[in-house]
Amino acid sequence: MSAAVATIGVVGISPVLSALNLSSATYYRRRKPKPMRMARKRPIRALNGEEETRVLAALHSERFVDRAPSEVVATLLDEGQYLCSERTMYRLLAKHDEVRERRNQLRHPAYQKPELLATGPNQVWSWDITKLKTHVKWVYLYLYVIVDIFSRYVVGWTLADRENGAIATRLVAETYDKQSIVPGQLILHADRGAPMKAKPLVQFLSEMDVLRSHSRPHVSDDNPFSESQFRTMKYHPTFPDKFGGLDDGLTFCRCFFPWYNNEHHHSGIAYLTPSDVHYGRAKDVLRRRSAALDVAFAAHPERFVRRPPQPALLPAAVWINPPKPAPLPEAGRGPAPIAGSPAGGPPDEHPHLIAGWRSADMDLR
Repeated sequence: MSAAVATIGVVGISPVLSALNLSSATYYRRRKPKPMRMARKRPIRALNGEEETRVLAALHSERFVDRAPSEVVATLLDEGQYLCSERTMYRLLAKHDEVRERRNQLRHPAYQKPELLATGPNQVWSWDITKLKTHVKWVYLYLYVIVDIFSRYVVGWTLADRENGAIATRLVAETYDKQSIVPGQLILHADRGAPMKAKPLVQFLSEMDVLRSHSRPHVSDDNPFSESQFRTMKYHPTFPDKFGGLDDGLTFCRCFFPWYNNEHHHSGIAYLTPSDVHYGRAKDVLRRRSAALDVAFAAHPERFVRRPPQPALLPAAVWINPPKPAPLPEAGRGPAPIAGSPAGGPPDEHPHLIAGWRSADMDLR
């Protein structure tokens, strides 16, 4: 600032402030000395030191030590004595760190946000249970669905008349075998429902070396792929308002899931079908689409104003709760982020480590 002041005397204020990218208000404010802050006067209504000591002594006495200030004030008034108001007593207690929650209340743990990454099929599965209404009031069918988050492929489902950990364990075990999963390959993500944390399922996942991840309570976007799949099902034109029973529900599911996996063009995977992505046919499908668009462009280039048409690209990675990007380091402050790694995460030469990185309630075993 002193150099700027010296230069201002030669070239004027405006050029110097423009060069420094400062406003005139900032310049004048910094040149003006800060006024001395006056010490706050003691309020005339405040208790003096002797009076504060008397109030604290009363509150610490044996007969008032377990009483609220309101009771202390009322008791003393009945005896013809007034020390101070209830609010002043609370203020004195807070000043000496003597005000706290006296009830033995449950403290909820701090749940970590799950951050899961899949760069290919059968790395991260998401599963959930949804209720299906029947014609009998308060009687539901329970649909268990396991979705691969990279391909959106429904790898396993079952329909039952109840929520049960044994049913969930059998479904996961059969799906695990059907997809030829090897130990250490898979992360299974779910919410915190009773079947999701049932002891038989936890034991099976431990034996198969499957990492577990759970969403946070009362958070709606920690299990988006399962919720999205249920929404697609319940908005399908053939989905009934109510089912006649278990057989009726099975008939619907046996028609819906083959359509969903093999015919439904999913917007989240470049309008490919989940089965094409899950079983590695996506490149061939995109190549055929690109060839068809090339033919259309050659026939009518005037219809494509900006550039030749290209098919939508399949995402290279899919996240559950992607981490926020790390702030750019300032010059000379710390190393740059690792190339190819997500926001300070592990390097990409370990794709499964990325897939399991910072998962909530991760059971590393």
